Amino acid sequence: MPIHNADIAAIFEEIADLLEIQDANPFRVRAYRNAARTIGEYGREVAGLLANGEKLPKLPGIGADLAAKIEEIATTGRCRFLEQLRSQLPPTITQLLHIPGLGPKRVKMLYDSLQVQTLDQLARAAQAGRIRELPGFGEKTERAILEAIRAHASQERRYSIALATQYAEALIAHLRRAPGVKQAVVAGSYRRAKETVGDLDILVTARQGRPVMEHLMTYDEIADVLSHGDTRSSVVLRSGIQVDVRVLPPESYGAALHYFTGSKPHNIAIRKLGQERGLKINEYGVFRGDERIAGETEESVFAAVGLPWIPPELREDRGEIEAARAGRLPKLVELKDLRGDLHVHSKASDGRHGLRELAEEARRRGFQYLAITDHSPRLAVTHGLDAKRLSRQMDEIDRLNEELEDIRLLKGIEVDILEDGSLDLPDDVLGRLDLVVAAVHSHFNLPREQQTTRILRAMDHPHFTLLAHPSGREIGGRPPMDVDMERIIRHARERGCYLELNAQPERLDLTDLYCQMAKAEGVLVAIDSDAHTLLDFDHLRFGIGQARRGWLTAKDVLNTRTINTLLPLLKRTM
Repeated sequence: MPIHNADIAAIFEEIADLLEIQDANPFRVRAYRNAARTIGEYGREVAGLLANGEKLPKLPGIGADLAAKIEEIATTGRCRFLEQLRSQLPPTITQLLHIPGLGPKRVKMLYDSLQVQTLDQLARAAQAGRIRELPGFGEKTERAILEAIRAHASQERRYSIALATQYAEALIAHLRRAPGVKQAVVAGSYRRAKETVGDLDILVTARQGRPVMEHLMTYDEIADVLSHGDTRSSVVLRSGIQVDVRVLPPESYGAALHYFTGSKPHNIAIRKLGQERGLKINEYGVFRGDERIAGETEESVFAAVGLPWIPPELREDRGEIEAARAGRLPKLVELKDLRGDLHVHSKASDGRHGLRELAEEARRRGFQYLAITDHSPRLAVTHGLDAKRLSRQMDEIDRLNEELEDIRLLKGIEVDILEDGSLDLPDDVLGRLDLVVAAVHSHFNLPREQQTTRILRAMDHPHFTLLAHPSGREIGGRPPMDVDMERIIRHARERGCYLELNAQPERLDLTDLYCQMAKAEGVLVAIDSDAHTLLDFDHLRFGIGQARRGWLTAKDVLNTRTINTLLPLLKRTM
């Protein structure tokens, strides 16, 4: 069976989890996490590359030992080192790390003291009052763990948009090779660019369904067949993602694409408009009585109810139909509109590339500028820059800018917002920068008023430019901070500073609703990659999807400006 880059990345993540529980050297743990990220984002499938007789290219942060493990996994599907670790600790123990408040040290204590190695065992130990007796836990922590387990159990399994993309694109490529296929597209929440997807809905147009379905069943990654017919099949991939594939005639393509893209509230609203006109709208077409009057294209479905085509990202029944009727649909931002990236890390802190490499990649992607924003010193694990090292980097950027053509590096920093709202570097250094990207990286659980006040105080700093990943969330991991985001957005408007939409798929922070709120308040949003490798620039596509869900146009986005327009906007905040 083929091994995807995501499969290799998952193995490295499990190795890192098990090493961390064993209290291994933190640099070794970090090496596996970075390798997982690098291989997971690599643009070519490693297994296919090796199968074609090519060598594994030199990838940042991956030395001979990790490269050998990658080749082992890609060719055999196994990793002997992971199997060795699993023999020392039960593999199920890594599930405990998904519970908020349980870090590696606590998980190890639970295992050593109570032999807890599964979520069920953890729940039973909490219900019996045994956890509170352990050092550093207590009754309050035990209660919080039990609540977190219940919340975790109630969550539907969902997959990040980036992971879903990897599997969706591979399957679409397979289906397009089936005999008679004219079109194959992923619909559902995936097409609406939601942050996570529960399953994949794939539509295929062909005159004959059976050859398509027979071809689907030859796909190596199918782990289970839930149903199999001539026009519809449901399968589960080895990754756990369920896929529903439907074959339909070309004349129904637009109607089916609209129907299966959703969302459900949007579709209901469209059907009501059709009913008012005496029409019936379903996945097969638009009908007046028995006569099909539209359905070959999505545009024809919308036109049948008197509307222009509505972008998929807006189809949530949040005012898009009223806007379409009134001719007020926005021209949503596109990836090609971005002129630069304002949040990027170099190897001076926790990035993987030097300044020149980053500049050349940015230029290759058509950018006019790139902000280098390494970490400040408070976040020790990232090897952050103190005042002296930052000053040296600024001098290096100045020298490099004299040599570079068609690209400009901006001098920045991702500075920590401390618990009291102060910034993690002195004013005289921050004042020399082109922009200051500020972020919360600690004390995520402060009370709502204290957390909000902390951020507002940081925004009032005279050198503050941009609030990075404003809620601090990690999708499927850390919940958002309890903050009054409305106050923060309004304060950004009053202060004249900006908010970031972090395009890392595990963040996608701001949310779509807060993007809408920022737009309404006239606060510009920067769509940034937060890149730590060259491949991370590819994540901007997911940031664009989130921005489109938030109704943002190019005018609403800070880094769609040319360099000459951008610089005065940055200076205005300093």
